[in-house]
Amino acid sequence: MRPHALSKAACAAALAAAASLAACQSTPPAPKANTAALPTMERIALGANGCWFKSGDAAFKTYRLAPELNSFSGKPRILVVPRRSPESRPLLVVQAEGNPARLSAFGPLMDEPVSARIASDVKRWAAGATGCS
Repeated sequence: MRPHALSKAACAAALAAAASLAACQSTPPAPKANTAALPTMERIALGANGCWFKSGDAAFKTYRLAPELNSFSGKPRILVVPRRSPESRPLLVVQAEGNPARLSAFGPLMDEPVSARIASDVKRWAAGATGCS
């Protein structure tokens, strides 16, 4: 064979191998959740509202959600306040700052038995998961 014919054959084989590899690849991984403070807190607020409050969860029945996502301090947050006294001091504050977001949760509810659930839910929603535990 001529050297020129060999390179065409090698090229054709390489193209065939590349095409077969491309056909076997699975779907690309889902994009990662935006880790900046605001989108992280938006996900947490949606999760908390749906799973803790709108679902009628008994652990949160006497509370209400007060989101404060438009923060000029760069720390968007959600507050959990008494249902009948929303102007009262928050019983739970979950806030984030920076990119990637640094989360903190504090307040009297973090000293209650529900605190482990709050922490795991917040971490899960921050990572991009949806749904209730």
